Amino acid sequence: MRKASRLFEIIQILRLAKTPITAAKMAAQLEVNMRSIYRDIAGLQAMRVPIEGERGIGYILRPGFDLPPLMFTAEETEAVVLGMALIERTGDTDLKKASERVVAKIAAAVPAPLREALTSRALHAWGGSTPAPEGIDFGIVRRAIRDEEKLLLDYRDQQNNPTRRIVWPLALIYYLDNAVIVGWCELRQAIRNFRIDRVESCSLTGNHFPKEGDRLRSVWISGWQIDQRDPAYPAPQL
Repeated sequence: MRKASRLFEIIQILRLAKTPITAAKMAAQLEVNMRSIYRDIAGLQAMRVPIEGERGIGYILRPGFDLPPLMFTAEETEAVVLGMALIERTGDTDLKKASERVVAKIAAAVPAPLREALTSRALHAWGGSTPAPEGIDFGIVRRAIRDEEKLLLDYRDQQNNPTRRIVWPLALIYYLDNAVIVGWCELRQAIRNFRIDRVESCSLTGNHFPKEGDRLRSVWISGWQIDQRDPAYPAPQL
């Protein structure tokens, strides 16, 4: 690890620590020797970073200190690039546009070497993109999840029968060829998956389920972890 990256990581470790952390723990985490940590701590203190403590006891970062935003490592920048490339493969048009704005904002703020990693297009997510669905606006679904607002879905089940559902949306899962809304179905009184390609229309109801989203997501995640019957569209199934 280069020294500049190591100094950044030391500050991050101290920012997240609830109690004084020793040089030995930091050295183990960063895979360097303790002498390097001692030198780095002294260097940071000389740069007026408010680190307090001493050898054998541990170090803390005084409250109020923060780093400038968007201080990414090269690997973190590459993770952003690949994440944005994966978004390009979804059928979520608004999210695609948002990803372009994210890259532009980051490129304007980071140093030149990291800007090159963002704009060089050296990392790609291979494969075709999913077309935008006709019967649903992803933006409405994402808004409903954030605001805990119920959705009205005109939907076709596995037997292609038309049905109308009131759904409490909990999550939106993007697959290579499709997407799935995970939500509490008032008709079935259970958490169900609703495939986007079976949704004929989707609208906000104006009715909400405040403070229920996190609880129901916990229930859903627990069920997902133990039920893997369908590798394409994991449980629970409709």
